[in-house]
Parts: sequence; C-alpha cells; structure tokens
Amino acid sequence: MNLLDEQQPTDLEQIVGLSRRGFISAGALCGAALFMGGNLLSRSVLADGVSAASSPLLGFESIDAAIRDTLTLPPGYRASVLISWGQPLHTGGPAFDPSAKGSADAQEVQFGDNNDGMSLFAFPDDPNRALMAINNEYTNYRYLYPHGGLPTSAEDVRKAQASEGVSVIEVQRKGDGWQFVQDSPFNRRIHGNTPIRLSGPAQGHALLRTQADINGSRVLGTFQNCANGKTPWGTYLTCEENFTDCFGSSDPKQTFNAAQKRYGAVAASKDISWHPHDPRFDLALNPNEFNRHGWVVEIDPFDPQSVPVKRTALGRFKHENAALAQTRDGRAVVYMGDDERGEFIYKFISRDRIDTQHPKANRDLLDYGTLYVARFDAGDNHPDRPKGQGQWIELRHGKNGIDASQGFANQAEVLIHARLAASVVNATRMDRPEWIVVSPKDGQVYCTLTNNAKRGEGGQPVGGPNPREKNVYGQILRWKAHNDDHGADRFDWDLFVVAGNPVVHAKQPKGGSANMTPHNMFNSPDGLGFDDAGRLWIQTDGDDSNSGDFAGMGNNQMLCADPNSGEIRRFMVGPVGCEVTGISFSPDQKTLFVGIQHPGEKGGSTFPEHLPNGTPRSSVMAISREDGGIIGA
Repeated sequence: MNLLDEQQPTDLEQIVGLSRRGFISAGALCGAALFMGGNLLSRSVLADGVSAASSPLLGFESIDAAIRDTLTLPPGYRASVLISWGQPLHTGGPAFDPSAKGSADAQEVQFGDNNDGMSLFAFPDDPNRALMAINNEYTNYRYLYPHGGLPTSAEDVRKAQASEGVSVIEVQRKGDGWQFVQDSPFNRRIHGNTPIRLSGPAQGHALLRTQADINGSRVLGTFQNCANGKTPWGTYLTCEENFTDCFGSSDPKQTFNAAQKRYGAVAASKDISWHPHDPRFDLALNPNEFNRHGWVVEIDPFDPQSVPVKRTALGRFKHENAALAQTRDGRAVVYMGDDERGEFIYKFISRDRIDTQHPKANRDLLDYGTLYVARFDAGDNHPDRPKGQGQWIELRHGKNGIDASQGFANQAEVLIHARLAASVVNATRMDRPEWIVVSPKDGQVYCTLTNNAKRGEGGQPVGGPNPREKNVYGQILRWKAHNDDHGADRFDWDLFVVAGNPVVHAKQPKGGSANMTPHNMFNSPDGLGFDDAGRLWIQTDGDDSNSGDFAGMGNNQMLCADPNSGEIRRFMVGPVGCEVTGISFSPDQKTLFVGIQHPGEKGGSTFPEHLPNGTPRSSVMAISREDGGIIGA
C-alpha cells in the first residue's frame, strides 16, 4: 500500500508563485504573538531573501499543499494504518465486506465509521500497552449500503446506528511501531443502541421521560460523536454533536416550540432519515427522545462491563469536545464549544475537588457543579489580531434573569435548554466554536472558530473575537484566565491566528493575520491538540475545492504551531475528500495517532488500500519518524 508521499513539488507551487525554499516563513517575525505582547508585524514586511524562521519547537520543514489521494508528510516521517472502518474487534467477528458492506450485527462488532476525536490511556504497569477510545461520528450512506442511498428499512437504520458511537481498542508497541490488538478483552463498541445511564441534575426530569423509560434515567445510544476529552481520573468523555439531524417527524405539519426550534427540530430529517423506520426518532411519536441526546458521555475504557453515563450537569447542546483543566484549589474544569453558527462557549466547574489519590472517587464528580457561558467584549479592533477581555456568566436558575419568567422552572430545564439560558444572559454568539485545548505549559486556552458564513446577519454582529462578516476561513481564539486560575470569572483574550488566503486576498480581512502566509495557509481550523512539549497541532475540515477563495490550499491538512512565536508550519496533508481530525500521542511522544475521516466523501478516493474500485475507509493512522525521534521536534 502506498499510504504516504514524502513532500514533492506540486502544481500548487505555481498557484502560490513561490517555492518551498524561496519563501520566508513568517514565524520568527511574529514574536508579538506572545500573549498580549503587542501587534504582529504587518504582512508588507515579509519578503523573499530574508532568512527562514527557526522556531525552537518546530524541527521539520513546512511542506507544500497537495491534492493527491494519499497522506503527505515531511521527509523523514512515515505512516501506517492502525485501524480502519469495518475491522472486526475480535476474530469471531465478520471481516469488512467492501461489496455487501455487511449487516447491522456485523457492524456492532467492527470498528465504527468516520472516526473523530480520540484519547490514549496507557497501562500504568506496561509502557508498551495502551487503550484507545475513538469516536465514530457518523456514516456515509454511499459506502455503507449496497444501494448507496437513504435507509429503506429498520435494518438499514440499525446498521447506521451501529456504525456510530465509540470504539474502545487495545494497542501494543511491536518493534518500532504500534499495532491494534484484536481479541483484547478491552475491545468494545458503544453505539446507537447501547444502554446508557442518565445522571446529574436533569436525570428523571419530565422532559427526559418516554414511554420506554418512564423514569428518565436510562437512554439507548450515543451517536454523532464528534470530539472528546480525557479526565485526570482515567475516563473518556465523548461529545454528542449533530444529534438533531437524526430526528424527523411523520407529521409534515407538526409545529415545534421555541426550544425545539433552537435545537434544530424539523419535520424532514437532514439527510439521515432514521425516523421513518425507527419510531424512537419520530418527533410526532416521541418528542422527549430529542432531549435525551446532545450530552457529554463518560466512559471507563478499562472496564468493558461498565455502563456509560450522560453527564447532564455539563449542559445540552451540540458538543464539539470537552477540554479538562483544574482550578487553583483543585476542582475540575471542563471547557466546551457548541458547534453551530452563532452559538456559545461554555465552562463547567465541579463543586468538589479532584481526589488525586483515589481515581474511582471522582466517578460522579461531573454530576455536581456550575455551568457558565462566555461573554466577550468588543476588544481593541486591531486589524490584524484583536484582543480584549471577557467574563464567565453563571447559568443557574434564579440568577442573572434565568427564572420562570423566561420559561425555566428549575435547574434541570436550564441544562436541557442551555442554549436558551445562554441567550438570556446575552452571551457572545461565536463563529462555530469547535475544539478547545489547554496548554500544558502555561494554561492558556485555545479554541477553533471554524467559520461562519452568516456572521453579520440576524443578530450576529461583526467584532471582538469574530472580526469578519461572512467568515469563510475561521480563526483560532486564545484566552488566559485572570490570576492563572481556571476558576476565575474573567479572562483576557486575543486571536492566535486569523486564517485566510494571502495569495488570493493580499489584504485583510480575507488575507488573514501576519502569521498566515502563502506557504502555510489553511481554512476552517477544527481539531486541536497539544503535545507534551507545548507544540499546538491544528487540523482542518474546510473547503478543499482548491479554487476561488481557497485556491492553493489543497486537501485538508494538519499544521503545527509554536504558541510563543506564532509560527505555523504545515506538517501533513490528507487524501482526497477527507477531514483530518482526532489526535493523540504515545506516552514517549514518538508516535502520533491521527484520524482520516470520510476520505472520498464525494468520490475520488480509494484511501487507504488504493485498490482498483476500492471502498475508501476512514482510518486511524500511526505516524512516526524514521530515526525514532519525537514527533515535530
């Protein structure tokens, strides 16, 4: 299998008009990217002939954009497939069938489709063994079913539900690489029909009760699982994102209340169409089922018999990921984004402190605490990189105008309808908040605001951390808690990078900030991750048309940034039609696990096998250096 191309010259260099070695990398000139450290140098000072930047963190040369159906990496790096959609988790499970695509029963014991966020959990007594919990966000009907269209039966729907959720697998180091361990007792699928417990303040509320669950305490399934979080006590947090798309109504004239509308309830399901064949997703028959999804789910990967738990104290919305931090006094903090245009950024702080000596004592820690939402000021409106201040507003019944007069009878309803509560307190509507990560070096928090073509319309004003109307490129927001305490209610913010295309648009607003150059340009930042050294890894899920506003950007990619200098280098380019998403490192930082989701989503790919007329398969890739060194160094 030819999985990897080392960097070779491409036609994209002609589009950009600069060779890899003839272009100045802007990072060394961006010293002002140090947090709150003044203005970035303008793009006009960047010129050919100036020596290339030399970040102490970035030990590889930035590669060119690419449009090939393969994985492209810097010289000296290699990649292999760890696991792909349809791989049976046990030897008794049926193998992936690229023609018939298998049954629902088969998919329930195979690695799920469209892998996304993931975390690695090392065995404490063996550095060569680890578990990985990996989200399976959704499925592609053109490849899932032989007929290639919408579901036509209950079996079709069950198969789609079985393709989503979470896969837990064991991996082991073999020689100089890591391999999936088939038949490990830890291997497990958690999918759209797995029993899951509801917990926290909303558990048992009338809005969560159905005829199948009159107590509102147990729900079937987790699906549309986007990104993730990893707790200090060794559990996995999986985040339910576009759950609303799975629902529809058999009554085309059904009307919806304000809360249902705010969460996207419509009679016609959005290209998923489960409700005609599974009444659980029919809003005319089971309207409360809608409220039982959109939560953060906690999973114990080391206990295959454990029941996953939906933690309602963290609020209900289209969760992207859950980034863990700690207050100065030792309580857990969870930062979360709601991935929809004009929605919000949230923070949860636990009531109790983390028990570092007894991990199992923290198993209900996320059931008790306070949910906050962010409000940003207008900032200084600097044309290149604005900065300002913000505050966290408590979302608690009886405070800040959140009460019965606004339609909230109790705290459970505040959490079930968190979007409505956040609107009551005038939180800042954001450009699709996606992944959030916390620096292991200085505690600063980074959030991808991936894009927002509707910025400037309908109550979404331009300004502050959302500085562009009709924003098609996105930006990465950064903030620092006052007194370096994640429990503080105020913070300082700036924009680490404003994405853009400085070739097509030489000036702001579409050209991007000064650390956005013709050689590292990208659009729609999505996934984020830090390694132990403090390098920031950026993954994209954007427009890969390579034309118009996106000319020269090529396929979706992964970049690496030095948070101190602001320099960004392109590290990897994915195959045709993919999203690059999900990131984790081996304990020694010498293997990078990265997800390739939906290659060939619209056709044109046979990744990773590259067989004639082959079925493209979402996969987790293992990337290492040929010299055995640390990734990125």
